[in-house]
Amino acid sequence: MQHHHKTIVVKFGTSTLTQGSPKLNLAYMMEIVRQLAQLHQAGFRLVIVTSGAIAAGRHYLNHPQLPPTVASKQLLAAVGQSQLIQTWEKLFAIYDIHIGQILLTRADIEDRERFLNARDTLHALLDNHIIPVINENDAVATAEIKVGDNDNLSALVAILVQAEQLYLLTDQQGLYESDPRKNPDAKLIPVVEQITDHIRSIAGGSGTNLGTGGMSTKIIAADVATRSGIETIIAPGSRPDVIVDLAYDKPIGTKFIAHHSDRLESRKQWLFAAPSAGVLTIDQGAENAMLVQNKSLLPAGITAVEGRFSRGEVVKIKNTLGKVIALGMPRYNSDALELIKGKKSQDIEQILGYEYGAVALHRDDMIVL
Repeated sequence: MQHHHKTIVVKFGTSTLTQGSPKLNLAYMMEIVRQLAQLHQAGFRLVIVTSGAIAAGRHYLNHPQLPPTVASKQLLAAVGQSQLIQTWEKLFAIYDIHIGQILLTRADIEDRERFLNARDTLHALLDNHIIPVINENDAVATAEIKVGDNDNLSALVAILVQAEQLYLLTDQQGLYESDPRKNPDAKLIPVVEQITDHIRSIAGGSGTNLGTGGMSTKIIAADVATRSGIETIIAPGSRPDVIVDLAYDKPIGTKFIAHHSDRLESRKQWLFAAPSAGVLTIDQGAENAMLVQNKSLLPAGITAVEGRFSRGEVVKIKNTLGKVIALGMPRYNSDALELIKGKKSQDIEQILGYEYGAVALHRDDMIVL
């Protein structure tokens, strides 16, 4: 069997998981899990972003009469999240596949240190053949820290795991030129090269909920993802074998083309825009490894650490002559680097009591000037 290493984020909305009923539709979820298990066994790296906690909570508590407050919604989310994750877990257990639950808020993604931490956790799960199942942390998230909808959460997750593709599964066939519920002759748009104002207006603009099937948040999510080099597809969740077919590149729904030209650029802009919080001085060997061999910076190559910075802040990297040769985001804070500089990577855990991997500053998190 051919082996694949493509990373795919698959997002399921409440309407997809319930199939329009007041509770999770287990027969439908069973079918979804069968497809995901097939891809997992073929070597695809899969991440699930799931909605449905509130619907699951309502059903579990037998549709209680609650006052229409935020606390009521959060109560339902708290009860329903455990039901939701148990459902995914039981279904995947049929195929002997393990899942790991991660609940995120916007604060987890906007704070650079927490962003790196979430990224490390996701990669650890994937590297160990565990499928991450992600939802917004609705039971505690306030409006200020909410991503607000799982379409946008899934785009942020796709960036976190450096996915090749993001699938937004919905109860529509894709994006139409006009609303198919009003115009039976509306044409499906198979490919979107650029997200223009015209495309946004078809999807119902930004400020309305009257978009073509909740399309406006999906367009915003597709915009975020494609700018980061991630192909995004809006597709019908109930079409037989939809996820497997998409993974093997069958044309279904509406595909938004990824912009690879922007990929490194947006990351570079972030690094250039951020004020540098410190300086690492490196020896000749490390400079050679970075500049000539395109390698990451190991603790052994660091000779001096200046400034106080946390993991994921931007630092300058100087060579022995004091010339700034690169910018980057270290995986350790300044206190930790002070302790492990000049030391072998295998000694990191012994020195610090923990480790975030063997490299002090990864090639992916660095720009050579």
